[in-house]
Amino acid sequence: MNTLELDILLPAFLAGLLVLTTHIPFGMRVLQRGVIFADLAVAQIAGLGVVIAGSLGLAEQPLLVQLIAAGSALGGAALLAWIERNAAEVKEAYIGLSFVLAACIGILLMSRDVHAGEHLKDLLVGQILWVNDSQLIATALLTAALLVVWKLFRQRLGHFGFYALFALAITASVQLVGIYLVFASLIVPALATYRQQKRRYLFAFAVGITGYALGLLTSVWFDLPTGATVVCAMALGGAALLTVQTRA
Repeated sequence: MNTLELDILLPAFLAGLLVLTTHIPFGMRVLQRGVIFADLAVAQIAGLGVVIAGSLGLAEQPLLVQLIAAGSALGGAALLAWIERNAAEVKEAYIGLSFVLAACIGILLMSRDVHAGEHLKDLLVGQILWVNDSQLIATALLTAALLVVWKLFRQRLGHFGFYALFALAITASVQLVGIYLVFASLIVPALATYRQQKRRYLFAFAVGITGYALGLLTSVWFDLPTGATVVCAMALGGAALLTVQTRA
């Protein structure tokens, strides 16, 4: 591996670690609550905020983009909290519909943009190889704040409190790694370890870290799309752990 590859891969790997730090505990809670598609819906709604900012000509003002994306995601969090509170028996249907509507509105907003295909691809699979230092620092600060709140208040968070923290974490990670990798980081480690009685977090992080490391290396070595490769690598790692657990 040459120096150039290392300079690209190290920030990308650090971005993956930051994403896993919040997404593994949130993913476990999502799995426990039975709202599996909530992360996809919130990620898509946060992405819609980014699209709205772009359609308003604010793409060169990252702070405003972040604020609009965060506001959009918090609106999504309020919607999901209302759904869970008032329509629990059909919540997955409502959550799935929220995802589809957010995606379609985003497509409509981008329909007159000649670069729409490229923007949509970035939103879905991300550009993790091009993460910069300022993004890493901002995400690290937000991650630390979210973890402190989660540690101190997670037992007292209501529906909206949980979804609000969830939305803020996803807002940052969608712009780092894309919607597909956000979903994988939330669900694959949690799903691969749901039978684990001891050291669940240790095994979950092992699955996530292995997925990012192998996926990044494979994408560079074989010139493959990075986000999609990391998702597949993480899924393989999760499947391997589940297989070992089943045979044990």
